[in-house]
Amino acid sequence: MDFNCITPSIVFQEVPNEISLCFSITGCKIGCKGCHSTELWQSENGMALTNQAFIQWLKKYQGLISCVVFFGGEWQPKALTEKLLITKTLGLKTCLYSGEESAEKHIDLRIIQQLDFLKTGAWQPELGGLDSINTNQVFRDLATGEKLNYLFTKNNIDSHQFHLTTTQGTNNVAA
Repeated sequence: MDFNCITPSIVFQEVPNEISLCFSITGCKIGCKGCHSTELWQSENGMALTNQAFIQWLKKYQGLISCVVFFGGEWQPKALTEKLLITKTLGLKTCLYSGEESAEKHIDLRIIQQLDFLKTGAWQPELGGLDSINTNQVFRDLATGEKLNYLFTKNNIDSHQFHLTTTQGTNNVAA
């Protein structure tokens, strides 16, 4: 099976504070109801993302990007791990968006070890995406283990980081 992708694009909101080159890998077996990218379900769609082609894409955007995002691809652990290793060699951060609910159970450890960020959770329209407080999806910094969903919400305030306390009529904000 080829490791195919649709034409990569530069994205700004998939990984907060990073300018990312995004590769949408075809062959997704999850098939979430309401998926906005059903073209990714068919493995024969897109173009072959060989290591050589991948390096050419990275060189094209060298100096302009800080991260590489894969939408899927975990179903081909060898091919994805190769791309992640290439990415790390070039000093770029890595991220995987997966519809899997549990990374520990379903994503190959070789992949996890090469990631800086991981988004897990199948799309459920009634729960919303990462910008919803009701979402089942989790976006995590794998170096710290921190859940970063708050970075996707409109008010961008994390109740775990900022606490408003009132003491004797004085408001104090503690970081």
